Amino acid sequence: MARPIPEFAPVTTVTREEASIAGECTVTGVRPHLSALDLAIVSEGKTSSDALQETTVFAQRADALGLTRFWVAEHHNMRTVASTSPAVLIAHLAASTDRIRVGSGGVMLPNHPPLVVAEQFAMLEALHPGRIDLGIGRAPGTDHATAAALRRSPAALGAEDFPLHLLDLMGLLGDVRTEAGLWSQFAATPVSTSTPWIALLGSSGYSAELAGYLGLPFSFAHHFDRSSLAETARAFELYREAFRPSPMLDDPYAIVSASVLTAETRDEAEWFALPGRLVLLARHSGRFEPLKLPEAAANHPSIDDARALPTNRIVGTPDEAVERLEELAGLTHAAEVMVSTVTYALPERVDSLERLARAWLS
Repeated sequence: MARPIPEFAPVTTVTREEASIAGECTVTGVRPHLSALDLAIVSEGKTSSDALQETTVFAQRADALGLTRFWVAEHHNMRTVASTSPAVLIAHLAASTDRIRVGSGGVMLPNHPPLVVAEQFAMLEALHPGRIDLGIGRAPGTDHATAAALRRSPAALGAEDFPLHLLDLMGLLGDVRTEAGLWSQFAATPVSTSTPWIALLGSSGYSAELAGYLGLPFSFAHHFDRSSLAETARAFELYREAFRPSPMLDDPYAIVSASVLTAETRDEAEWFALPGRLVLLARHSGRFEPLKLPEAAANHPSIDDARALPTNRIVGTPDEAVERLEELAGLTHAAEVMVSTVTYALPERVDSLERLARAWLS
């Protein structure tokens, strides 16, 4: 019989200085923190090695620009996404950067035993103390057949036990909320001196309410491009309504992600956004196609349909992007905005981030 989610009063078991350093922000009068999310997308004509090297360079530039954190996603069996193992990629990126926090956006917990995830991130934290984030999601990050292969049984495809697995994972990493759990039998690492910063990711009211109930930071995937501003704002309302102070947070901490591409002019930004618009159109019909060169995208027979597709992506000059992001942050009361930049080539991605960072952090 499955254990019920317990009613509990948060119990302080560990000191949370790392959470304080990474998570406290007053948004009144100042812009929210700026962070980046990356999928290590394999563009047409390139390899997985190319994509991962580009992600490394992109993370290094985000570090130098002063961004708060750099997250990588978990996707499986997709020929256009090289980010299949967040923990491995995080280890490489943390070793390749100096000060930026590096983490998962996110680890899809139903795909993994909580003890395995706890061991991976406890080791990452031991290697890079104070710089590791563990963003947790409950979606599979792939199709049902691949999810069944990952979980070793079609019977494990449900996510009904997600809250209990999350509590076990948190307990293994030092945030004990229940009287008993995996943490009472197993240790994720022999002697820990600090813990990863744990956040719950989602694109629905369920994840928002669970994050609030557990007193965790909450990151909403507005970059998924399927939520209106009103829907995104409502998710954060649910998060704050459900929020309970916890050993990690005294107050809610909200992160909102967005797909952002900037350039010197709006026309130039729209040009470099064409490959991403084609990819979005393909995904609407269940296909995962690589990013094409802008020239190839502009001449694609479906480009007019791609341009006409409704989107919440932010494309334009840095000032236009800042205005849109400020609107998004204001509606969600986010302490942090996390941008995903989608275009074919690395130089344009870096240029977009540099222009946005200069405008946002000035």
